[in-house]
Amino acid sequence: MIDAELQAAARRIIETCTARGLTIATAESCTGGLVAGALTEIAGSSAVVLCGFVTYSNEAKERMLGVPGGTLAAHGAVSRPTAEAMAEGAIAHSPADLAVAITGVAGPGGGSAEKPVGLVHFAAARRNGARLARERRYGDIGRAAVRHASVLEALAMLEDLAKN
Repeated sequence: MIDAELQAAARRIIETCTARGLTIATAESCTGGLVAGALTEIAGSSAVVLCGFVTYSNEAKERMLGVPGGTLAAHGAVSRPTAEAMAEGAIAHSPADLAVAITGVAGPGGGSAEKPVGLVHFAAARRNGARLARERRYGDIGRAAVRHASVLEALAMLEDLAKN
């Protein structure tokens, strides 16, 4: 169900986390669970992947992950502060060691001059306090391509955290 590139990236993370005894939670908006799907495509992932939160709406971000309404009001759903709050929420609402969060505008609609189609914010958190945040502007390359690139970026961030 996933292509070879995603499968290879997911396999590396599952192997790294298995070797280090680390577990993962995902918090996804524009990818709709594709990161969790890529990870669970790998045999042995049940020892690593604990849960995934698909929080497509602002209400779900608030209720399931504890993203403050004030953050959403001030910065919007597609923002670094929201991505960071989503990652923190995934750590707070699960026993996972690592969490990754993704929120963006996959398109084809929904973009604006300030937040164009292809803008995606990522955050990752490790229970020990390590944090990462990234912004990618993929451009209007198509919904599937934005989501694919976003899954790869999220997997790379998990790998970075797992190795530190």
